[in-house]
Amino acid sequence: MRPKKVILCVDDNEQDLSVLKFMLATNGYKVLSAINGQEAIGIFAENLVDLVLADFSMPQMNGDQLVMKLKQIAAHVPMILLGDPQKMNGELHGADALVGKKNCSSQELLERIKVMSARKRGPRKGVQRMQQGAELAVAS
Repeated sequence: MRPKKVILCVDDNEQDLSVLKFMLATNGYKVLSAINGQEAIGIFAENLVDLVLADFSMPQMNGDQLVMKLKQIAAHVPMILLGDPQKMNGELHGADALVGKKNCSSQELLERIKVMSARKRGPRKGVQRMQQGAELAVAS
């Protein structure tokens, strides 16, 4: 049996956090949770986390600020921001993905989490990265 993927969920709304935790736990994930950015940083530093799922709109430290701090600790961990796309201006910020909180179904969110938590970071073994100049020359 494969070990469960560990997901850190961060949301200041306890009801939304409960729903996320239940959805993820019933789909085979181990869920760690935090209700603010400072708590999330402590949990992240003490545990091996496979993915971070954070609300964009939180008091004191918003999701974008949290993601930036967590990326300084472990840049390879995929991070998803949940929120209103209009408030986020459609920008990725420091996250690897943005997901609309209201217009995304549970299945869509689970599929995104599955893909991102399974993704390996960096180049595959034996594959060299193309330099930007070579990439541009090929594209022209």
